[in-house]
Amino acid sequence: MSSSLLSSHASFVLPDGRTLLRDLTFSLGPGRHGIVGDNGSGKTALLRLLAGDLSPTTGTVEARGRLAHLRQTRAPASASVADLIGVGPVLAALRRIEDGSVDPADYDAVGDDWDLPERLHAWLDRTGLGHVGLDRPASSVSGGEATLLGLVGLLLQRPDVLLLDEPTNDLDADGRARLTEIVDEFSGTLVLVSHDRALLEHVDHIGEVRDGTVRWYGGTYSEHLAMVEAEQDAAQRAVATARADVRRQRRDLVEQQVKQARRDRQGRDHAGSLPKIVAGAYQRKAEVSAGRLRGMHEQRLEQSRDVLSAAQDRVRDDRRIRVDLPDTAVPPRRDVLRAEGIVAAHGSAAPVDLVVRGPERIAVVGRNGAGKTSLLRTLLGMEPARAGRSEVLVPCRYLPQGVDLLDPDRSVLENVRAAAPDAPVQQVRAQLARFLFRGGAVDQLVGTLSGGERWRATLASLLLATPAPQLLVLDEPTNNLDLASVEHLTEALEAYRGALVVVSHDAAFLADLRLDRTLEIGPRA
Repeated sequence: MSSSLLSSHASFVLPDGRTLLRDLTFSLGPGRHGIVGDNGSGKTALLRLLAGDLSPTTGTVEARGRLAHLRQTRAPASASVADLIGVGPVLAALRRIEDGSVDPADYDAVGDDWDLPERLHAWLDRTGLGHVGLDRPASSVSGGEATLLGLVGLLLQRPDVLLLDEPTNDLDADGRARLTEIVDEFSGTLVLVSHDRALLEHVDHIGEVRDGTVRWYGGTYSEHLAMVEAEQDAAQRAVATARADVRRQRRDLVEQQVKQARRDRQGRDHAGSLPKIVAGAYQRKAEVSAGRLRGMHEQRLEQSRDVLSAAQDRVRDDRRIRVDLPDTAVPPRRDVLRAEGIVAAHGSAAPVDLVVRGPERIAVVGRNGAGKTSLLRTLLGMEPARAGRSEVLVPCRYLPQGVDLLDPDRSVLENVRAAAPDAPVQQVRAQLARFLFRGGAVDQLVGTLSGGERWRATLASLLLATPAPQLLVLDEPTNNLDLASVEHLTEALEAYRGALVVVSHDAAFLADLRLDRTLEIGPRA
């Protein structure tokens, strides 16, 4: 049977009664299918519906073929690498059988997987993880290594349907290249949720989750963007045409009302010379005619407004961050950070000499486990160095990996004012409007915000802080961000005038930053 995923009028309602996904009907056959959408739009919920982890509130979802699902989860602290892959019990049973066991339970555990060790080592070599010992604690491997090990465990199941949720998070360039090869060569039905633009260039279809529905576009992500842009151009033209028609219908209605008022005055003047019964008949006939004419114009106006409303609904509210940050500027020759012979507490033993001067933009790159995060923290004095010394010479802000800096029980305005306590309230409100928080949105509790909104509020608290940061240090800032939030981050950094040091494996994001240089960290010592 050919592998496939089928959804028939499936909806999913959250416990609070909000409909997250509604009336989804589609079928996905063999090939590579990408799913994109804003944070909170329902991408992961859709993947969990397809995997059978969630049941649709209404409708049905069906998977045909053996299904495997790579989730965004971490292994328990006590787990080994073999447990992370999911082969621990089978390997243990094989060892016992080799030692002479005849226990039926061992044979049941092995099943048809007598060749598991050979297939396992082949996949480990292919994913660049042949050096990782199976008895190592899972907590000792990097996030990228854990992702690839989980993928190896799925591939060992020989799945017909493979579901991947943000598979490139934490992967270095080599890991991303190996993952992309696996995606390209998978012969069954593959569905991946991702914000990785490079990986999305290797899919056959794009499904965009928006406003509770999924719309499928043929082609890669760049082709999807071109189609959306063409649709939006057409939608904008339709809005302009509809708006002009509303103005015309409104003008026609006003003109009809003016003409009718003139006729009414003339009719009253003429009625004075007619018998009362004849004048009354004329008046009733004129009122019926006038009402019919007014109703026709009002109906046309209402229809024009409906057309305008429908056209406006097709126009996306993809707003841009437009902010000016003059206080973050650094003179070109001023030293921002100096490090001599720094060896971080974890990772590479190679000493690092680094001088950041003026508004330089520097990317820190390297393999998973090389110690990039540890280097950042050591440069900023947050971890003790094994050797060398480092000094930060300007106001600095640091965004750690996967950490929300905001207080969820305080509003957006209160969080930003906590970072800029001396700034006038109205000034902070005006600046927040440039981060797309307008009106009452600034008074929303952070805990109630969507993922994308929370990210914009975090950016605002970093960039609007006092003193203004003249050095910004970001550790994997695009991890778990939807594509719109990555664009918002890039827009905000375009306005930033200070020095920037960023760790990222996202090649497209780094290309957008217009970097001055790259610092590559060697492998783990």
